Amino acid sequence: MPDFDEFAGVYSLVLTPFKEDLSIDYKAYEEYVAWQASFAPQHLFAVCGSSEMTLLTQEERLKCASLAVKNSGGVPVFATANLADNPEDEAYEIKALEQAGVTGLVFVTKGMCDRPEEQIEYLNSLAAKTELPLLLYEFPGMKPHLMQAEVYGALAATGRFKGIKDTTCLLTEIKKKIAVQGSSNVLQANIPFLLDAFNEGARGVVATPTTCGADLFVKMWSCFVNGDSEGTEKYYEQIILLDNAIDSGFNASAKYICKLRGVNMNEYTRGGASLSPARRRSLEAYVKWAQSEGVL
Repeated sequence: MPDFDEFAGVYSLVLTPFKEDLSIDYKAYEEYVAWQASFAPQHLFAVCGSSEMTLLTQEERLKCASLAVKNSGGVPVFATANLADNPEDEAYEIKALEQAGVTGLVFVTKGMCDRPEEQIEYLNSLAAKTELPLLLYEFPGMKPHLMQAEVYGALAATGRFKGIKDTTCLLTEIKKKIAVQGSSNVLQANIPFLLDAFNEGARGVVATPTTCGADLFVKMWSCFVNGDSEGTEKYYEQIILLDNAIDSGFNASAKYICKLRGVNMNEYTRGGASLSPARRRSLEAYVKWAQSEGVL
């Protein structure tokens, strides 16, 4: 098995709990972050797509990142830093996140993937504003979002960008990035191709089911790193079931699974996702089964 650096492994995504009036439930947030950290992932990713980051104010994003650091139990925390609309606000958010104590910053591809030269210049200019480790994120909320493998290879070669959250959902495209990753880390977001991507050379995972089932990903990664192919396959299959369970109504479905697992969290979302009584009943049956079988 290859050696993995400190930026490989499981990045557990952090949801944002809301109250009924859709204000952030910061108490629930702190408890949830501590719960996520208790599974000992390699990293936490606060202020991400699953956090509904584009529906949070800058003040809310910074407070969530700060609280994630304070409640992470020492698990390294990454947070998205370039959601603002102008360079001045981007620079401010980068410095504010540094002061909050995050381990590293995440830069979204910002809808620039059809302009590769401009994108390279833009991302390198952001990198020059900080000394923190950097990850890239093909965030589907800002299209076109899929970075060309050649662009990723050029950015990775600078040594400033330690990895990318790949959201292509195509094994052919995943392999193109793996071919140019060098010492950086292609981090997989697609669950059906997760095992294939690991076997092809991907070096970690940043995927939506980590919001409510990080323990499964930690177990799968541990088995993979230690060359336990049978264990890796077993946990991959369990993750596939979890992924199918949350797929409809994410991220309300993930919040409800967290609640069923004992986390003090409501299912409210700002993005409009909600659960019907039938979906709740389906999730209850899944979690009951998963707990009885020792899966969750």
